[in-house]
Amino acid sequence: MRALLIGRFQPFHLGHMEIIRKAVGEYELIIGIGSAQKSHTIDNPFTCGERYEMIFRSLRKEGIGAHIIPIPDVDYNSVWASHVISLCPAFEVVLSNNPLTIELFSPLKKVMNTELFSRKEYAGKEIRRRMIEGEEWRHLVPEEAARYIDEIDGIKRIRYLAKGDERDCQHNIYKIKTRPRYSKKR
Repeated sequence: MRALLIGRFQPFHLGHMEIIRKAVGEYELIIGIGSAQKSHTIDNPFTCGERYEMIFRSLRKEGIGAHIIPIPDVDYNSVWASHVISLCPAFEVVLSNNPLTIELFSPLKKVMNTELFSRKEYAGKEIRRRMIEGEEWRHLVPEEAARYIDEIDGIKRIRYLAKGDERDCQHNIYKIKTRPRYSKKR
């Protein structure tokens, strides 16, 4: 039997991993990366591809297989669950602790409420805050996710986003990471 777990995974953390570990014993798992189109904002700093890498690498290290599907938002709640269903391989169960997700999927699929694992500590918002403030965060995410965040210079991006206008970051983030090829000599 297949089950869908949907989340933003901004970033993928050990709370997510704990839910996945429990689910793989019972289900073939589909992981839906929600808000797939969003990135480079303080609430959604990572791209869908970056979140995919965090999840894929973390699961691979633990020997866990799953289908990982990007799920872009539709800003129309009454059709959202049908939209998600149309993007995924067939599944019978939705795993969630989000009240809106539960309400929207309940008429269409069996919904199982997932237990939150140390929610105060394992929350994307708290982890992003720690990244911005320079506090320890690595112990809250799988080792492979932390390694990937380092590879993409994710901390620098999040701190840049925290400093100013998020809309400006979408255009200027790459100015931080690259240098001009040619410079004018005067």
